[in-house]
Amino acid sequence: MIKYHDKKYICALDLGFEQIRGKWKAVILCHLDEGTKRFLALQRVTGGISQKVLNESLREMEEEGLIHKEIFPEVPPRVEYSLTPKGQALIPALKSIEAWSKKYYPATQCEGEPEV
Repeated sequence: MIKYHDKKYICALDLGFEQIRGKWKAVILCHLDEGTKRFLALQRVTGGISQKVLNESLREMEEEGLIHKEIFPEVPPRVEYSLTPKGQALIPALKSIEAWSKKYYPATQCEGEPEV
C-alpha cells in the first residue's frame, strides 16, 4: 500500500493512473503537448467537455504539478496553460497507449486524423 495525500493506493501504477484518471485529463495533456493553450482553446479541442469539468481537471493537474497556469495582468485577464517538466514526462507513456490503441483498434480513427 502507498499513502499519498491522505489516500491509499494499491501500488505505484495505481497512484500514477490517479493523475490521469477520468475521461479528459490524458486528452488535455496530449493537447498541451502541442503547445501552450488558453482555456477556450482547450475546451474547443477536447470537444464536449463542460467548463466545470475542464476547470476541475485543470485545477487538479495544476495541484499535482503536471501543468502550469499563467495569469497575465491584463483586462480582461488572459490565462494560459502549459505542461511542466513533470507533465512532459508523462507524454511518452500516453503516446504509447495511443499507439497501442491504434494498433489493436485500427478502425477507431480520431476525427480529423489521417488514416494510418
